[in-house]
Amino acid sequence: MQKHPLIIIPTYNEATNAVRMIHTLMALNMKVDILFVDDGSPDGTAGRIKEQQQAYPDRIHLVEREGKLGLGTAYVRGFEYALEHDYELVCEMDADFSHPPEDVPRLIEAVQSGETDIAIGSRYANGISIVNWPLSRLILSYGANIYARWITGLPVKDTTAGFKCIHRRVIESISLDRIKSNGYAFQIELHFRAWKAGFRLQEVSIIFREREEGVSKMSKGIVREAIWRVWALKIRSLFGRL
Repeated sequence: MQKHPLIIIPTYNEATNAVRMIHTLMALNMKVDILFVDDGSPDGTAGRIKEQQQAYPDRIHLVEREGKLGLGTAYVRGFEYALEHDYELVCEMDADFSHPPEDVPRLIEAVQSGETDIAIGSRYANGISIVNWPLSRLILSYGANIYARWITGLPVKDTTAGFKCIHRRVIESISLDRIKSNGYAFQIELHFRAWKAGFRLQEVSIIFREREEGVSKMSKGIVREAIWRVWALKIRSLFGRL
């Protein structure tokens, strides 16, 4: 029996959002499983997720990690879990509702139908589709994507998008232990490695909304990592060392 698509959601202090997200995703017209990768949230996120596991047995999964280990390693752990448990379609999304849950089926269907290997929920595929971001944040994000595309040559407008569906074959082909990015640069690296491996990337336009609850995880360190990491990827690819 084929498994439902798996949605990986990293969490850190997302107790309220995690519960809301579970109920929202479970109510979709497409059945999905959810894997939360929680980095020792002090607000009790993991405990709230465990309560929901009783209501949705075998569909809500949880990996608990000690300490805040970062977005990139959370997704790598999620990918490992997906491979270990024979999932064919794997999604990424945030817990804070900035990624619209109602668009999950659109991403899954694009991959499931064979149209693409990675369907990217894109903020920039159809102009700028972002709600409630301050101008400074918008300029930073838009500029970062132009910068990343210019250096890497990636054929997508939203290189840093963290909302996507990926076919298992993409994850299997990428050496997960060679992915070194741990902030938003992780998304650029994932897209770049998949593209260089010959997989198809397709953008699906979404409306991105700023979180209503909780605190953004953006930091200067994350920005600095993205700036130098794209150069490292480009240089390594030129020498065939990806």
